[in-house]
Amino acid sequence: MVNPWLALEAGADPAARIASLRRAHETFLAGGPVAPPVRPVVADSWRRSADARAAPDGTVPVELDGEALRAHRDGHPLARALPVFRELLGAIAQDGAHLLAVCDAQGRMLWVEGHPGVRRRAESMNFVVGARWDEQHAGTNAPGTALAADHAVQIFAAEHYNRRVQRWTCAAAPLHDRRTGRLLGAVDITGGDHLAHPHSLALVQATARAAEAHLAAYTPEPCTFLTALGRDEALLVVDGRRLRLGRRHSEIMVLLAHHPDGLTGDQLALLLYGEREVRPVTLRAELSRLRHLVGPLLASRPYRLRSPVDTDAATVDTALTTGGPSAALDGYPGPLLPLSDAPGVRRLRDALEARLRRSLLTCGDPEPLRQWTCTPWGEDDLEVWEALANALPPHAPGHVRARGAVRRLREVYGVAGR
Repeated sequence: MVNPWLALEAGADPAARIASLRRAHETFLAGGPVAPPVRPVVADSWRRSADARAAPDGTVPVELDGEALRAHRDGHPLARALPVFRELLGAIAQDGAHLLAVCDAQGRMLWVEGHPGVRRRAESMNFVVGARWDEQHAGTNAPGTALAADHAVQIFAAEHYNRRVQRWTCAAAPLHDRRTGRLLGAVDITGGDHLAHPHSLALVQATARAAEAHLAAYTPEPCTFLTALGRDEALLVVDGRRLRLGRRHSEIMVLLAHHPDGLTGDQLALLLYGEREVRPVTLRAELSRLRHLVGPLLASRPYRLRSPVDTDAATVDTALTTGGPSAALDGYPGPLLPLSDAPGVRRLRDALEARLRRSLLTCGDPEPLRQWTCTPWGEDDLEVWEALANALPPHAPGHVRARGAVRRLREVYGVAGR
C-alpha cells in the first residue's frame, strides 16, 4: 500500500510529476477541481489554503523579530530540544543543500539553520526566523501542513500552494508534549527534489520522537489532560495514552472536567441537549460508550471524573491571570470545540473567548492584537482591529493595513467611525 504522506512512489519520474502537478495547480487556482496526480493530503491542504485566502504568489509575513522573537524563542518549550535537532539534523543542514527549521504551533519559525548560501536563497521567499509558515499565511508547505494535519508529511515541488515556494521540497513532523498531547510545533528539513525520498520523512519523524522523549525528561509525571481548543474532536491523554474522542464524548469530557464535583444525569443532559426532549437512555448509552473508552476514570452517581483532568482551556484561563494575553494566545489554537452546539459547551467557549478579548482590548500591546487579527476567528473582529490601529504609531509597519481593515469592517457592519 502506498504511504499517502510520501511525495513520490517508487519509480516515479520527478520531472513528469512536477509538470502534471503544475497543471493541476493552475486548474485548481482557476476554479477547477483538484485532479490527479495530486495526493489527497495535498488536495485537502490546497482547499484549506484557498479557504483561508492564502496568496498563491504572496510573500509570507514576518511576525516576530528583535526582542519579541528572542523572548518567544527563549521561553518556548522547544528551546530545550534544540541540541537534539542539531545533533540529528545539523550535519545535513550544513552540507550546502538543506535547511533545518523548527516552528511553533502557530507556524512561526523559531530557528532556520544551514549553509549560508542556502539560507540566502530561502530568504527570497521569507523562509526566515519569525516568519509565519502555517497554511493560512503560506499555503501548503511541509511544516504548515504537518501542523494542520498533525502528521509527518513531505511536500514536493509544485505541491506547494505558493508558486514562489515550488522550487523547494521539504519534509516535516509535528512535535507534542507527551504529558499533555499539546502540539508544540514542527521540525522540518528543506532542500531540493531529492528530499522526496522516503528517508527524509523517516529522518524527521525519528528526530521528532527523539525531541519529544528529550522534553519528557523535563516534565512532571504523566497526568490526565484534555485538549479541546480549536478542534471538533478532543484529545484525551491518560498516563501517556492518547485517545481521540468523538464529538459527543468530547462535550461530555469538557463538561465533567469543568465540574469536578460531578453532575446528575438531569444536569448533564441539560448542558448537553438544552431543552430538547431526549430520553434518559440516550445519555446513559453515551456514558456507557465513554466508560468503555476511558475505563475507571468515569464514575457515576453523580457523573464525575475520579481523578483531576487538566485542560488546555483551563491552561489558557490561568495564563490570562498570570501571564497576560500574549502567554494565553500561545496556548489558544482556536475556540473550544468550535462546532459544538451543546449549551454548556457554548457557554464555556463564549466565556473564555470573551475573557481573552477583554484582555487583548485592555493590554495596549499591538503584538497580541495583531496575532488575534491573523486568525480565522479574529480576522473580522472590528473592535480588535480598532484597538490595533490605535496602538500602532502612524508610521509603524501594519498601521495602514489596520486602518484599512477598520474602514472595511465598519462598512460591512454598517457602523459609524468611533
